[in-house]
Amino acid sequence: MPGTHKTFCRICQALCGIDVEIDAGRVLSVRGDFAHPMSRGYTCEKGRQLGAHLHNPERLRSCLERRTDGTFAPIASEAALDAIGARLRLILETHGPRAIATYSGTAAYMNGTAIGITRAFHEAIGSPMRFTTITLDQPGKIIAIMRHGLWAGGGHSFESANVVILIGTNPLVSAFHVHGGPPGFHPGDIRRAQRERGLRVIVVDPRRTETAELADLHLAIQPGEDATLLAGMIRLILAEELHDRAFCDAHVAGLDELRDAVAAFTEDYVARRTGLAAELIAEAARLFARGPRGVATAGTGPNMSLHPTLTEHLVLCLDTLCGRWNREGERVNVPSLLTPDFPRPAQAFPPSLLPPELNPEANRERSRLRQLRQINQEMPTPALADEILEPGEGQVRALIVTGGNPLAACADPVRLARALESLDLLVCVDIALTPTCRRAHHVLAARHMLQRADVAAYQDMLYERPFAQYTDALVAPDGDLLDEWYVFAALAQRMGKKLVLPGGELDLGAKPTTLDVLELLYPQSKVPMRTLARYEGGHVFDDIDIRVTAPIPGLEGRLCVAPEGIADELHALRAEPVPEPGRFGRDGRFTHLLISRRMKHVNNSLCHDLPRSKGRANPAFVNPGDLASLGAVPGELVEIESDHARVVAVVEADDGLQPGVVSMAHAFGGDPAAPGDPRTQGTPVNVLVATDRDFDPWVGMPRQSAIPVRLRRIS
Repeated sequence: MPGTHKTFCRICQALCGIDVEIDAGRVLSVRGDFAHPMSRGYTCEKGRQLGAHLHNPERLRSCLERRTDGTFAPIASEAALDAIGARLRLILETHGPRAIATYSGTAAYMNGTAIGITRAFHEAIGSPMRFTTITLDQPGKIIAIMRHGLWAGGGHSFESANVVILIGTNPLVSAFHVHGGPPGFHPGDIRRAQRERGLRVIVVDPRRTETAELADLHLAIQPGEDATLLAGMIRLILAEELHDRAFCDAHVAGLDELRDAVAAFTEDYVARRTGLAAELIAEAARLFARGPRGVATAGTGPNMSLHPTLTEHLVLCLDTLCGRWNREGERVNVPSLLTPDFPRPAQAFPPSLLPPELNPEANRERSRLRQLRQINQEMPTPALADEILEPGEGQVRALIVTGGNPLAACADPVRLARALESLDLLVCVDIALTPTCRRAHHVLAARHMLQRADVAAYQDMLYERPFAQYTDALVAPDGDLLDEWYVFAALAQRMGKKLVLPGGELDLGAKPTTLDVLELLYPQSKVPMRTLARYEGGHVFDDIDIRVTAPIPGLEGRLCVAPEGIADELHALRAEPVPEPGRFGRDGRFTHLLISRRMKHVNNSLCHDLPRSKGRANPAFVNPGDLASLGAVPGELVEIESDHARVVAVVEADDGLQPGVVSMAHAFGGDPAAPGDPRTQGTPVNVLVATDRDFDPWVGMPRQSAIPVRLRRIS
């Protein structure tokens, strides 16, 4: 239909509202929707190129089947599903349910049906082997809640905060945010809040990022020392009695144990380890504790370094000690319109009342080799290659990949590539032929985001207003393309399994639409899906005003700041040697620490094929002094060596970096088993990381930031 239509971008988690001008099936322009109540006209350069993304001649228009000579040939989608379903059925009957696994990438979370339908598929076949990106970069957020507990009334909102502390996150570039953090769909709200209500912003980051430029206080920390800093801040807050004593007395367990565990993290000691002035550490702790309202959040920086689960636990402890949770009568700042109504009393919920994703008793599966733990009712992705390569009962023999390119995202991708090539069946559902797809037996061509109906499900758990948005498909499919929900429903049908969603069985015989499927996935939403579908561009339902209620009589629960293992982790952290500049790693032979960063023109492995992204690398940024010490000039090549591998990268100067730090973005470099030209395709940083060392004991996530490396100029 020609004209301008409202929808939302699904390239990243921000889900910004956009106006799309269409004529004769072609997108003529994409602009920010200034009537959108949340993003208010904001878009980034990626979203504004959605037309080029849709009309890219390299986008898949048909499904593909691998020939015996390794090349691909087109195949009709139903024929492909027949072949895949038959092979899955045989694998299930021969090897059991654990032999079938799925991997859901970033793009799957930007699809309102993809995650729910994948869960239902696993329940139908009885397989726990569901892998996602959650255990690749920030599993500590979930683990921390499982250990610390959940405050039913929710936390303070960004809109009401007097102070926020942002640890290793750069929302001005990433457009990513978590509960209480600056909104990714309008990161300029940081400036507005500082100007209009005096918000104080503390940024902890080794680099002077775009967000750090706005900070009232920037703590340029030594990479990987976030847990040390947080332990020191907590020690000072408790020592100076800046914590909310009334809240802690009524609702917190383990306070004395935590006090003892952080006692050795004095300001002088923390200053030596973090490279920060003791006065600056104290100023940050006091500023955050004074509040009175505020939020602490951490991003991929500390979560991909050592001690990620401890770091996230200490982030929760900061909020809890300072009483940053909503009290009786206050508004619940995240109404989550797609979820059912449930009690929001002013109290901590015991573990038995937590949803399955957060309930320890509902996450009892373990990986076969290292006994890594299930969280969020999914298995740890760092163990995926092990589960495929290790023979024996429970070996993964079939993998379905949706919305992701694990070879670009996972550590040690060369080993993972070998694992993928050994599978009996690899199926990829994608819009492009990625390096992962090139190893598949079947590639199912997915609909582009503008070709499918959808709901803004991811942001539903973050919107601080009662807003939700449904969109129809704006453009008809231009080939034999499939919705992800249909793929799993069709495969379950061919395997003789019923797909049961929260609202009932999904019956393909009834020829359901995507709207029908969304109704089944969100049957108890606070606003019925068909009501939501009447509002083009989304709607704020101001009549929905959820308040924190009185505690439920007889329900006992406390937030635990010192659960089992935390004191031991803090003691082990304190026992580590103080890092010596220029001598990193176990034997001190590495000169730099490599940290992660974001680049605005891409989102993980997405958007590298956009017109403004093609040919752009992910340079190794270093301090200008380090560049001179290498004898290099910007644009030259350097070799970067870790204790696992070597890569080649373009080097550039960044005066926002302290000496001894290298900063690079991930998910570049093309096929990691055969990297391309680092000048045009970038460098696969994940090649430097092994999965069998320096890993988190919960889910096996290896160190992917603050990596000890050394650099050598290539003449």
